[in-house]
Amino acid sequence: MSFFAIFLAALVALLHVYIFYLEMFAWERPRTRKSFGTSEEFAKSTKALAANQGLYNGFLAAGLIWGLAAAKADVVVFFLLCVAVAGIYGAISSSRKILFIQTVPALVALVAVVWV
Repeated sequence: MSFFAIFLAALVALLHVYIFYLEMFAWERPRTRKSFGTSEEFAKSTKALAANQGLYNGFLAAGLIWGLAAAKADVVVFFLLCVAVAGIYGAISSSRKILFIQTVPALVALVAVVWV
């Protein structure tokens, strides 16, 4: 993998560490609610669901970090594909903005890993 590909994949991993934090630990905070467009009541009633979703984002980040640390391009490709698919599903089921926040960066990093 090139330095550029590693850098892009690492950015995707860091993004998912941040999403993990927001969904697991900061779900009810005003700034997080604003980011996700949720009300205080909704955040309270969905705290457990958000934490579950955050855990999955943490696993995506962990997989990318593992692949990068082990210099295993196939592992990085797998987890970038997982991120892209999760983003597509999120865009269809929740908000189109997820496509640009999650899927596009994953696909750009994927292209860099595979072809650069």
